[in-house]
Amino acid sequence: MNANNAGAPALKQALSTFQLWGIAVGLVISGEYFGWSYGWASAGTLGFAVTALFIAAMYTTFIFSFTELTTSIPHAGGPFAYSKRAFGPVGGYIAGAATLIEFVFAPPAIALAIGAYMNVQFPALDPKLVALGAYLIFMTMNIIGVQVAATLELLLAIVAIFELLVFMGVVAPGFSLANFTKGGWAGQDSFSMAAIPGMFAAIPFAIWFFLAIEGVAMAAEEAKDPRRSIPIAYVGGILTLVALALGVMLFAGGAGDWTKLSNINDPLPQAMKMIVGGSSGWLHMLVWLGLFGLVASFHGIIFGYSRQIFALAREGYLPHYFAKIHPRFQTPHRAVLAGGVVGIAAIYSDELIKIGGLTLTANIVTMSVFGAITMYIVSMLALFKLRRSEPQMVRPFSAPLYPFFPLFALLGALVCLGTMVYYNFVMAMVFAGLLLAGYVVFLTTAGRRATLAASHT
Repeated sequence: MNANNAGAPALKQALSTFQLWGIAVGLVISGEYFGWSYGWASAGTLGFAVTALFIAAMYTTFIFSFTELTTSIPHAGGPFAYSKRAFGPVGGYIAGAATLIEFVFAPPAIALAIGAYMNVQFPALDPKLVALGAYLIFMTMNIIGVQVAATLELLLAIVAIFELLVFMGVVAPGFSLANFTKGGWAGQDSFSMAAIPGMFAAIPFAIWFFLAIEGVAMAAEEAKDPRRSIPIAYVGGILTLVALALGVMLFAGGAGDWTKLSNINDPLPQAMKMIVGGSSGWLHMLVWLGLFGLVASFHGIIFGYSRQIFALAREGYLPHYFAKIHPRFQTPHRAVLAGGVVGIAAIYSDELIKIGGLTLTANIVTMSVFGAITMYIVSMLALFKLRRSEPQMVRPFSAPLYPFFPLFALLGALVCLGTMVYYNFVMAMVFAGLLLAGYVVFLTTAGRRATLAASHT
């Protein structure tokens, strides 16, 4: 039974196809502005390009497959709902907890990047203070109402796309392929087997290009016509993002010495500075408009984590307190605030989160990616399971080239998970510890879930 029945809290159906596309692009587009360039540090430009193409193929096949689940089971819990239906409560817990980790840890990384961009314009500003301000502003925007949030997200996404195109256009006259290829194989000019470990180590940062596009699934319950609009939003979104990711990576790397961009939070302004100088009006425009891309993802992921917290609480996996809907705005305001508290704590937990010699941002990104990859694996397994166990389920959109697309996505995700554990073992243990702690809570709330299930029948 749908959790919306029997008086359970329900969300308002208000989102159009275009707004869903805006959410799909907006959720991810900050990944084109920062985060990905950390992959150059280990893989080089050419090595990272190979990694990014593999990840782009994995995401494309994943989205085409994931859309089948989203349109068949339109639910605010997204992956949690699909895995629960396929594998029962434990499957639901694993997918829900992994998605929650992905969506709660991504915003602090983006907020720190917003702070870094503002610091370029105003060096006296504390990036962390800016990050805190961003949380307060956009949590408020998400509480005010879904139409306000979705319309703002659409506008931010459009401006962010425009700005990436401006960046490529301004950098193009100074672009040099020689700059991009110099030392492009993990510091070497020619490929050797020694470059392969660095390419695997760069996987989390290639994933950052596309991380969170699956968050559209969490808006499915609020879509006017999810079975029609979500496939359009997903397919249009992933194609838009693949094109932008490849373009931004190529033009930034060809602007000058790419090694200067490989461990910073604002690679695009710094790449443009190599071409037009630090006093150019183009640079200042990029910093200001570039904030739209970061804000689009930040705003969109707050939307996503709040729906995940809300859905888990509504089903009894989290305290029912977080399933409360605001009586005036019809939004899950307590869920919005809960995720914000965790994110703000992460921003101010430098010594705790600086693990393995990586920066605070790099470790937050890695933690978010661990959650995402785990969820991708469970979701593809759920797709295969539901094809067998519920062959008569209404599927408004079927994964093309089944079983090859979902199988490629599944195998790609497994490769990503294995390499990430190998290269980020301490962070993997932290991630596993979070899942284990959550599982203890899951076991202690079994009685409440049973009561809720009985009341919905």
